[in-house]
Amino acid sequence: MVPARRRGFEHLDDASVPDDVRLASMRDVMRSNTVFGGARAVMVELERVLPQLGPSATMLDIGTGLGDIPERAAQLAAGRGVQLRVIGLDGSEPLLRAGRSRMAESVRGDALRLPFASGSVDVVTCSQVLHHFEEPELGQLLAEMHRVARVRAIVSDLRRSWVAVAGFWPATFLLAFHRVTRHDGITSILRGFTPGELGALVQRATGATPRVATRLGWRVTASWSPPEQEEEPR
Repeated sequence: MVPARRRGFEHLDDASVPDDVRLASMRDVMRSNTVFGGARAVMVELERVLPQLGPSATMLDIGTGLGDIPERAAQLAAGRGVQLRVIGLDGSEPLLRAGRSRMAESVRGDALRLPFASGSVDVVTCSQVLHHFEEPELGQLLAEMHRVARVRAIVSDLRRSWVAVAGFWPATFLLAFHRVTRHDGITSILRGFTPGELGALVQRATGATPRVATRLGWRVTASWSPPEQEEEPR
């Protein structure tokens, strides 16, 4: 029940997509994160690392979209006694403007060249973004997460499966998703990863051996602790 990974085409990968369509589709993604477990997959991994953080910490969410992951992360951390300042990074200024209230800080930037110093952020997350890339960019994104994270790097993405495709398609009509979301969602699933693939990608790109887990909603996560970062030359 696992199809071969395929590239396909996603409308939201096209920079010329109108802002109103991008915003509508990303609102669907936020709902999908709630209904199908995308947000929960990240929170499970984040909760595991919170005891390693001090009373205050930082987190960077790559490809943050409308900021639902930062908002949930800050709420979860607060409930565990950690003041978590979450920075959302995205390449789309309209998305960052629309989601600004959900994050402590937002930065427009390139996921492949993160505008942060090595080891400068406690936790770095990347949710449902990795599948948009192919080698060598895919490895570059993982390497950048590894470089910037001080305590933990967390990747969450879709687990490729025909069962997931069969379940997602009718659900998009019940949830009244935008037609672009329906199309891109199916393509995203078929771009997704098996646990073995994701673990191997992280290991090749970073040299670390990640903890890989499957999650509800046909999600797969990989998390790892980078070694202590060498002090950068001044």
